[in-house]
Amino acid sequence: MLINPESIAESTASNYPPEFRNFVKGRSRKRLGKAAGLNNFGVNLVTLQPKSYSSIRHWHQKQDEFIYVLEGEITLITNNRKQLLKKGDCAGFPAGENNGHHLLNESNSIARYLEIGDRTSGDMVNYPDVDLVAKDSDTGWMFTHKDGSDYTPAE
Repeated sequence: MLINPESIAESTASNYPPEFRNFVKGRSRKRLGKAAGLNNFGVNLVTLQPKSYSSIRHWHQKQDEFIYVLEGEITLITNNRKQLLKKGDCAGFPAGENNGHHLLNESNSIARYLEIGDRTSGDMVNYPDVDLVAKDSDTGWMFTHKDGSDYTPAE
C-alpha cells in the first residue's frame, strides 16, 4: 500500500503515566506502519525538537528495535556510553539485551529518524533510571512499579 507521510497526522501523545510524560515533551510521531496496515511490526517517523528525548531510557525483553537517522544529529545514550548519530547512521536494540537506551536531540535543530520495532506479544519494558515497568497485555500497555505493584500516578 502506497502512503504519503505528509498526509499522516502527527501525534505528540504518550502512554506513559502523567508523571513521566515530560520526558517526551518535544517528540512527535507519524505512524507510517499503521497507515500502511502493517500488523507484525511498526514504523514511525519521529521528530525530536531541540533538547528533547525519544523516550525514557529503556530496553525490551521480547521486542527488537531499530532506528535510522534521516535528518539532524541525535545522541544515543545507553548503559555505558553516549554516541552521536548523524544522517544515515542507524542502531539496533535486540530484545532481551539489558542495555537501556534512548535518544536525545542536543542540537538547536530538529532531528528526524525512522523507528522500527516488532510487535511480539507479552513484552515487558524495563526503565533502569525510574521506578517503572511496562507490560504488554490484551488491553494495551500496563505500567507498574519495579516491585510489581500497581502504578498510581502522582497527584
